Amino acid sequence: MTPAAASPCALELAVDAAFAAGGALARADVHYVEREVQLQMALAVARAIDARAALVVEAGTGVGKTFAYLVPTLLSGARALVSTATKNLQDQLFLRDLPRLCEALRLPLKVALLKGRASYLCTHRLALARHEAQLPDRWAVRALARIETWAPSTKSGDLAEIDGLDERSSVIPLVTSTRENCLGTECPEYRDCHVMKARREAMLADLVVVNHHLFFADMSLRDTGVAELLPSVEVAVFDEAHQLAEAGVAFLGTTLGSAQATDFARDFLAAGLQHARGLQPWQELAGALDRAGRDLRLAAAGSQREVRGTLKLRWDERSDDEGFNAALAGIEAACAAAQHALAAVAESAPDFAKLHVRAGELAARASTFARAAAEGKVRWIDLTPHQARLVESPLDIREALREQMALARKAWVFTSATLGDDERLSWFTESAGLDDACTLRVGSPFDYAAHARLYVPAGFPKPNEAGHSAAVATLAARCARALGGRSFVLTTTLRALQAIGERLREAFDAEGDAIQVLVQGSAPKRLLLQQFLDRPASVLVGSQSFWEGIDVPGEALQCVLIDKLPFPPPNDPLVEARVKRLVADGRHAFADYFVAEAAVSLKQGAGRLIRSETDRGLLVVCDPRMAGMNYGRRLREALPPMTRVATEGDALDWLASLRS
Repeated sequence: MTPAAASPCALELAVDAAFAAGGALARADVHYVEREVQLQMALAVARAIDARAALVVEAGTGVGKTFAYLVPTLLSGARALVSTATKNLQDQLFLRDLPRLCEALRLPLKVALLKGRASYLCTHRLALARHEAQLPDRWAVRALARIETWAPSTKSGDLAEIDGLDERSSVIPLVTSTRENCLGTECPEYRDCHVMKARREAMLADLVVVNHHLFFADMSLRDTGVAELLPSVEVAVFDEAHQLAEAGVAFLGTTLGSAQATDFARDFLAAGLQHARGLQPWQELAGALDRAGRDLRLAAAGSQREVRGTLKLRWDERSDDEGFNAALAGIEAACAAAQHALAAVAESAPDFAKLHVRAGELAARASTFARAAAEGKVRWIDLTPHQARLVESPLDIREALREQMALARKAWVFTSATLGDDERLSWFTESAGLDDACTLRVGSPFDYAAHARLYVPAGFPKPNEAGHSAAVATLAARCARALGGRSFVLTTTLRALQAIGERLREAFDAEGDAIQVLVQGSAPKRLLLQQFLDRPASVLVGSQSFWEGIDVPGEALQCVLIDKLPFPPPNDPLVEARVKRLVADGRHAFADYFVAEAAVSLKQGAGRLIRSETDRGLLVVCDPRMAGMNYGRRLREALPPMTRVATEGDALDWLASLRS
């Protein structure tokens, strides 16, 4: 269903005037350029808001979708919630886009930013960390010192204010709260709590910016402030909506992590020694909790001693193992013993009541995973170098989203640069249960045919052949030499990432090329990107986290190589469960799922190349299936309309022309 043509409503007329040549946006910015596709999207959003309807919009790179949904939302006067994929995008909206638009449109609106608990300093836990925490290394000591220096001056308590603070720092869990360890009104710092202040400001705001994880965490936990906010909202906008389903699946399920047990052991011991030293065997009980968490990690790992990144294990690989089931029972028993000790000293301090609840929840989760999975749910184990997470999840967000949309009549807008490869945007609308929503596709205003080339090398090794990664590295080296660096290599696996990175270094060293090779994992993502921008003679090799959300406009990036078609891994437990459901419904799993998923991921990766009207570049897909298989045409048509080149010579000539 596409947005219906009818007499324009008052909001459409206001939006049209704002985007016009002499309108508010043009008066506020001398560089403003009218874009027909941007106006087309903005008017569709205005109609959806006016009708309190659901709209799904795929907007190609360069459309200006942020302003296309914000302008009608702001002009409508309706109370609104905007959800993005990441905290970085939240900050961009709140700190840059919304202030500019409110000023341009002369709207004195109150805008608020709401993040999850882990983003805000907890002054109570900072005090505990200062006096009691055992920090693992000197970097943690430095991080804590920086936080202590910053804490007295911050108004928001948002840790993003601290430049260079690594989100993965081991200190952050020590100075932030969780639903489980927050003392609520019993906390001595409650009056000045940054989390509660952010929630109060959100409740008073005309527009609140959240993220997808927060939205779904609230649906499952009712703890993030969105539960209070959503009923009063008239417009809900989801930007980067292609990430919505996976965010929902991650938060709507049940999880039990080995780190939850070890973190609980740490908090349990600290509270016991501080408030009731000598009244219970705190060291012994905490030791049992810590061992139970570590035993779960070892039992889940089995023979997998070395793990890089995240390894996803099928549930049936461990569920019948005696050691694994004993580890689950160990968590339950250790938590029960902790509960007994906490009950005996419950009146001593508010901390003990919260810890008692945490122990009960952990025991209940262990009991859940000791039983068979609920119908319609899928289970798996995420294994990382430091912990194991047991996950039970719904297959998609259909029911959860439908339930939310049925609660109150409001406008729902979902938008992204990649939502499918057909007019109905079925890849997204099916998984989100939005079959009745209006859909709109607006293409990019960029001249891809003139500015971009697509090369699929003929006679290239197949992805399952031993020499494939080496061939990708060799071709990438030739492309980088022709261009003088300025290249990305995007891989579908961490194994290929390492192999290609090593081969590239060897190739450049052998020829004496002064081209830097940057490999994901060797430094934080932000630092790698900065190194890439600081030194043009660079090749960055990245896996999943570099396929999207990376914006490198101009001549800094002019060649993107993709190692192989990004089909979902067929042995992934969630993929297996979704395929089974499609087959049971009489659908063709390969065409309806695998190719559809690959098309969306491929568009995301290709989207790193052309980021502005003047950008030029080459996209190389190092997978012969793109040219030779019958589904290759569908995947090529999913990409922007780049001009294809037939030979490597033509591809290298194009790169040489860009360099000159």
